[in-house]
Amino acid sequence: MDINTLIEVALITVKVILVSSILFALPIPLTWIERKVAGHIQLRLGPFRVGWHGILQPIADMIKLMFKEDIIPDKADKWLFKLAPIISLVPIFLTFATVPVGDKITVLGREITLYISDMNVGILYILAVAGIGVYGLIFGGWASNSKYALLGSMRSSAQMISYELALSFAAIGVVMVSNSLSLVDIVNSQKVSTWNICYQPLGFIIFIIAGLAEINRIPFDLSEDEGTLAAGYHVEYSSMRFSFFMLAEYVAMVLMSVLAVILFFGGWSGHAILPPIVWFLIKVSAFIYFFMWVRFTFPRYRYDQLMTIGWKILLPLSLVNILITGLFVI
Repeated sequence: MDINTLIEVALITVKVILVSSILFALPIPLTWIERKVAGHIQLRLGPFRVGWHGILQPIADMIKLMFKEDIIPDKADKWLFKLAPIISLVPIFLTFATVPVGDKITVLGREITLYISDMNVGILYILAVAGIGVYGLIFGGWASNSKYALLGSMRSSAQMISYELALSFAAIGVVMVSNSLSLVDIVNSQKVSTWNICYQPLGFIIFIIAGLAEINRIPFDLSEDEGTLAAGYHVEYSSMRFSFFMLAEYVAMVLMSVLAVILFFGGWSGHAILPPIVWFLIKVSAFIYFFMWVRFTFPRYRYDQLMTIGWKILLPLSLVNILITGLFVI
């Protein structure tokens, strides 16, 4: 193995460690920001006591979760019960292997790409791997041996199937316009012409609504409906196992924000006044705020309404979008 190959392996290893560390740390600022956003929307202070404006509250919550008793119900399937949070967490981390946050930078005369891997089927890889995470929710609900948890897991599986189709079909329109499945190529194609939001406004609306349902955010969080299911699929979980489910949910929200920026808003492209990676972070932050705003603005749907939106509205509209795109692209 020559020196260049060793350097490439070392760079990939560093990227994997860096990305994993950032993803594990994300819930710390995001939980504080979300609770502050909720407070301001609802005309209250939000976290305020632990640290300046409650900025240390997530650290206190993390310490509390680490030292809480890890309870496993007596009649639960203990092996599946322990495995479910990991199955929920790992796939969403794996999707970031092909997520680009920028193009290339030069360090000490060597070009370094701001992504781990540029797969030629990047969008397919993300959609396929992210879909595996629902098994964690299903196994968690089933293994808990609780009717509330089981109903929550069944809802999540039906919801995933319903909205994954519309989400994938919405992404197909972008693939047709960009003529590539690579996320890097999709961003570069928007540098040459206009952002895809101009060509795919309907596809973007479908993608965002289906994305909210895919990551179980209000108004589509029927698998966690505390009003009827007492928290749903994770009702029997405590301590760090519970935190893994919440970590997966927050990382999924970031992933959906990143995909929306890459597919429809030009990725890291922007005015030269700011570095490309700064433009990328600004756009992603705007979508994360949007998801938080939606959570504390809209009421939760009934389950029949959720299924109606997925099958009778979004799916037909996504097929119409593909047809219209095909007519104009050809």
